[in-house]
This record gives sequence, structure tokens and C-alpha cells, in this order.
Amino acid sequence: MRSRHLSVVVAADPAAVYAFASDVANLPKWAAGLAQAEVVPVGDLLKVDSPMGPVTVRFVPRNEFGVLDHDVTLPSGETVTNPIRVLAHPEGAEVVFTIRQLNLSDDEFERDADMVAQDLERLRALCEEQCS
Repeated sequence: MRSRHLSVVVAADPAAVYAFASDVANLPKWAAGLAQAEVVPVGDLLKVDSPMGPVTVRFVPRNEFGVLDHDVTLPSGETVTNPIRVLAHPEGAEVVFTIRQLNLSDDEFERDADMVAQDLERLRALCEEQCS
């Protein structure tokens, strides 16, 4: 199983980037690989229409450390943990997302990595526009 850390540097305050990224109402704006429509909170879970079909998402509680880890329960019932960090960076903030191959083929893993990179780029653009 391979892991890959994808990151983007955002020219905005790390706390503002974290606040934007952790607001579930913003997920469809930047996380197209996860949310394609409105996110519906149900208790501490989120019901999301994703490219994979309906999924549930559980984020770690908001925190002062920039941790946005979340578990995604896929339509198959499998749960995937996605570590994300918003870190201070000399140019503002750096958002780091770790993807794991798990039982994906090499082609699926590369496709997943490309989708996450696009999501991070959308997050960067939105935060540089709205979080500065």
C-alpha cells in the first residue's frame, strides 16, 4: 500500500483557511471529489452525494491544530480515513492531504491523486479570494 502527501500553499492566514475548509457548507465549493451537492448534517455525521454515490462523512471535532481528518463510509460499507492538515507556512498556509492506495489499482490511485490535487487547487483559489 502506497501513501502520497499532496499539498498546496495558500496565500492566506492558516486560521482563516482552516475555518473555510472546516465549514461543511463550503465542501461542495472545493471538495468535488467528496461532495457534489449540499451536505446534510445528521448528528455528528454528514450525508453527502459524492462521485462514488451516497456516502457518510465524519470529521474530527474542530480544533486549534488545523486537523481536518475525516472518515468517509463508502456505499460498499468500507470506511476510508483521510488525514488533512492546515499548517502555518512562510507564505501563509499549507494544506496537506494524505491519500492511501489501500485496495485501489495503480490507475485508480493516480486518478484519486489527481482529483485531490484539483480539490486542493480549488481550495487555494477560494481561500486566496475569500480568506485574505
